[in-house]
Amino acid sequence: MENQAAAVVDAAAAAPSSNPYGLEALVNHGDAVSHTVLFFLALMSLISWYIIFTKVWDQYRLGKSAKVVEKQFWAAGSPKEGVERLEKNDDFRIIAESALRAAAHHEGRLNDRISLADWLAMALQRSSDNLNGKLSNGLSFLATVGSTAPFVGLFGTVYGILNALVAIGLSGQPSIDKVAGPVGEALIMTALGLAVAVPAVFGYNILLKRNKAIQDVLREFTGDLESYLIGGLRPELPVGRSAAPAAKK
Repeated sequence: MENQAAAVVDAAAAAPSSNPYGLEALVNHGDAVSHTVLFFLALMSLISWYIIFTKVWDQYRLGKSAKVVEKQFWAAGSPKEGVERLEKNDDFRIIAESALRAAAHHEGRLNDRISLADWLAMALQRSSDNLNGKLSNGLSFLATVGSTAPFVGLFGTVYGILNALVAIGLSGQPSIDKVAGPVGEALIMTALGLAVAVPAVFGYNILLKRNKAIQDVLREFTGDLESYLIGGLRPELPVGRSAAPAAKK
């Protein structure tokens, strides 16, 4: 009796690993169409996670740069000195440098047509648009994956069920094991499609929300910079840290 019970337990433990209709069987015994669907789902998933991680890093870097701008740029004695305090490849430094170049190249003959304020506004808008475009790169791909991955998985499921029904019809033996097994194997495609789409949708929404927060900070920085270059007005610094005196001309 003990030997029979042990044999039953061993058989039950070995049953899950011998499932002939799992993902491993789908990979090993699938045809060209199922392998193509799996390849595209895997490719979409890898690219989506790459975009999510890289964009989160870019947003973190920009948030850190915004804090440095508050501590270093606005506490400098002049805009040029503030720019020199920022790192060379810093995005806020690039925007500030473009504003300084625009102010320096505003020729007198443009005064009749374009004021200094409008000239700076256009330069700052171009720089801000470039940065916003860089932040938005990849988000459209996440949105596309979130909307199409379930349908790619559904296509694989429909194709697998069709093949299963054709095989059952040709065999002439419609038993439950011959129906449930292939259909369950085909449904794995739909599950994989959802597994690819859900992180892409979450990532898209989270990144979009964080981008809006960064755009608000960027809009505030460009507005303060324009006021500083035109009228010498500095933004209010947090209590406990006063701005450096303005540089003498």
